[in-house]
Amino acid sequence: MDNFDLFRTLKFLPGIILGLTIHEFSHAFIANRCGDSTSKDQGRVTLNPFKHIDPLGFIMLLVAGFGWAKPVEFDEKNLRNPKTDVLKIAIAGPASNALLAMLLSVIFVIFKNLETTDFYYGKFLITELFVYAIYINWGLFIFNLIPIPPLDGSHLLLSYLKKFPSLYNALYKYGTLVLFGLIIISAISKVNLLPIWPAIEFLGEGFLSVLGYNL
Repeated sequence: MDNFDLFRTLKFLPGIILGLTIHEFSHAFIANRCGDSTSKDQGRVTLNPFKHIDPLGFIMLLVAGFGWAKPVEFDEKNLRNPKTDVLKIAIAGPASNALLAMLLSVIFVIFKNLETTDFYYGKFLITELFVYAIYINWGLFIFNLIPIPPLDGSHLLLSYLKKFPSLYNALYKYGTLVLFGLIIISAISKVNLLPIWPAIEFLGEGFLSVLGYNL
């Protein structure tokens, strides 16, 4: 904990709160639109972050760099087209983070183009907040597409594994342990078994460069 930077961590907060809230809201919104009202009945079709953030997962995200929000619940039996609707619900979360990252990038570039020398430190702080938020949302997009339960990408994989019941059940049952194992081994060994940072840099810097801005 010697390297824990409280002020730097606080600058991550807006991006994390916004990213998690949009992510879970999108799951809930699409589930409700697809015919299942479970998330709506639980008050999850809302942009109120307190309805979505899991305290322990939030702390882990700040301290360890990975974490989780409250999962959105839905009942497949209530969906109009269960096979395709499950995939729509799953992809809604990561897709919302990608769209948010792009929107923040556009706003950021507009802001930078209007920048003057007045209130320099305040604008420097705003720049940091935007950059953190952009990269956090690209990170949520990529991380959640990893095809390991309980991440959203697992639904894409599991939909093709139902024809292999034993493999499907094993992955569904032990996926979370596998994911945590990969994260812990990566942290201890310093070998990145989930190399998502290069992809985050590629998308973050790449989209900003398309907009005419280079970090």
